[in-house]
Amino acid sequence: MAQKETKLPNIGLSDEDRKGVIDILSKILADEYLLFTKTRNYHWNVIGHHFHDLHKFFESQYEEVDGKIDEIAERIRSLGGNTISTMAEFIQHTRLQENPGEYSHAKTMVSKLLADHESIIRNLRKDVNVCFDKYHDIGTQDFLTGLIEDHEKMAWMLRATLQTK
Repeated sequence: MAQKETKLPNIGLSDEDRKGVIDILSKILADEYLLFTKTRNYHWNVIGHHFHDLHKFFESQYEEVDGKIDEIAERIRSLGGNTISTMAEFIQHTRLQENPGEYSHAKTMVSKLLADHESIIRNLRKDVNVCFDKYHDIGTQDFLTGLIEDHEKMAWMLRATLQTK
């Protein structure tokens, strides 16, 4: 049986603008997925004096990022796009760096996650402007502003974890 063609959303954005926004959201989705994977890796592999606290802390962070992944994918779908969903696609689209085979000390893990969150924040600030100025999508602009705030809070927690009295 042939699949029926899905009607594209008629939401006041041109097809070109929707495609541009979906491309941006796909990069953000890939960044979030890589951050989720890295945070989960650190959750599994952290050792040392603060193992229990960091193990739980990393778990809370990857759970929060996991929720953001779903929200981004749903935003892409609401704009009429298909989400990237394979590891190969995530690696192809991400703006973050992987560290395969690297097992860092706990403090280094926290530092690397902080750097990734800050990188995501900087990229999101650019993406917010492009979504508004170039693609005229205030809905996605607002959505991305919320993501910035979420990452700023997670970055603050990581930064505070690194600080000594």
